Amino acid sequence: MALEVAQFICLNDNFGLLVHEPELGATASVDAPDGEAIANEAERRGWPLTHLLLTHHHADHVQGTQTLKARFAHMKVIGAAKDAYRLPPLDRAVSEGDIVDVGEARARVIETPGHTLGHIAYYFVEDEIVFVGDTLFSLGCGRVFEGTMERMRLTLETLADLPGETLVYCGHEYTQANAKFALTVDPDNPALRARAQTVADLRQRGTFTLPTTIALENATNPFLRVEDPSVTAAMGMPGADASAVFAAMRERKNNFAA
Repeated sequence: MALEVAQFICLNDNFGLLVHEPELGATASVDAPDGEAIANEAERRGWPLTHLLLTHHHADHVQGTQTLKARFAHMKVIGAAKDAYRLPPLDRAVSEGDIVDVGEARARVIETPGHTLGHIAYYFVEDEIVFVGDTLFSLGCGRVFEGTMERMRLTLETLADLPGETLVYCGHEYTQANAKFALTVDPDNPALRARAQTVADLRQRGTFTLPTTIALENATNPFLRVEDPSVTAAMGMPGADASAVFAAMRERKNNFAA
């Protein structure tokens, strides 16, 4: 069995993500930024939706839920138990370690607080794919709207510890803008410089920069490299602990104009 993943742009820079399990024909949408666009793509592919996997409560990730439920009456809506009070009505509320079956495929729920307190990711272990919403981005990470910077840093460490070959699908196409910032805080990283050029080439051709991998992010994403001496030096914080470096980096990114 091999999952098929289709990604396409919704709204401005959100990804529509369809996860199709061919054995039983089950298909999940990861989040619901635009119900019409997602439903149309699912129907075009002959993949009627059986599941909607919500990562967090922000409007650009849930606002298409009602439209999808109307188009696919048997679709099961799944989301975080901790956020059930502010998510669309759930058919199943899940927590850390719970297993979500999409046909024959199985996803383990990872609680990833930081961007929001109730954020979760879906990790298809056997297929080596993780859907991280707005927690980890290619060459970046989400803004910290709820909780603490330290909580977000620890969440990113959890994701960074997944097997290196794991494919990472994020909620937005932000890589090129993230690369510009990354080069300001990790300028001596040859892997990052090479990747920034690859990203620029992909975007020039109108090609998506995702999926990425855990190994590639560990090598090039500065938010996963806050303990590296070259990064702390470039941040003007030699010898500082990882928590302080991460907080300063995230604040600097908040004010960065790409």
